[in-house]
Amino acid sequence: MKKIKVKILGLSYSQSQIGSYVLVLSELKGEKRKLPMIIKPNEAQYIALKMENIETPRPLTQDLFKSFTDSLGAEVSEVYIHAIVEGIFYAKAILTNAIDSYEINCGVGDAISLSLIYKCPILVSSTVMGSAGIYMSDDGEISKENQEKNHSDREITPGVTIENLEKMLEKAVENEEYEIATQLRDRINQLKSGV
Repeated sequence: MKKIKVKILGLSYSQSQIGSYVLVLSELKGEKRKLPMIIKPNEAQYIALKMENIETPRPLTQDLFKSFTDSLGAEVSEVYIHAIVEGIFYAKAILTNAIDSYEINCGVGDAISLSLIYKCPILVSSTVMGSAGIYMSDDGEISKENQEKNHSDREITPGVTIENLEKMLEKAVENEEYEIATQLRDRINQLKSGV
């Protein structure tokens, strides 16, 4: 699967989801599509601090992670947004040392925070960009031509089945990702009840 290199275009308060923020990523090359995503307030705060080069008086969780990896001689070489399921983005941080490379599942806000700490590339799968990326100018305007592209160029991903969600639920429980497991369980129950 092709990986597309992106940069942070902007961060703003979400008008549609109170208490959340919208982070917009933009392709570096090619069609310059934008990828908007909702992130949590604490992640948005950390990203904003890093973007403005503001140091906090005490280390935050992301800084603690950096201290651990520095002590172990490891670093995050890239972050990768690899999937979107029912509007939720899934990311991985690629952790490397002199010998091995590890993929660590993380939230998209944490992945972007890590990319700022380690100054590593942010990559998005072509499938994610194809299904969630939108054509617009850097100032947020959508021309009539881009509006038509947004509707005609959309990659339709196959519908989510209960079977796939149950597999994801199993994996989430196995990885002790209980918050995600709860959301998946609730969605499975909704689909089974026909809501």
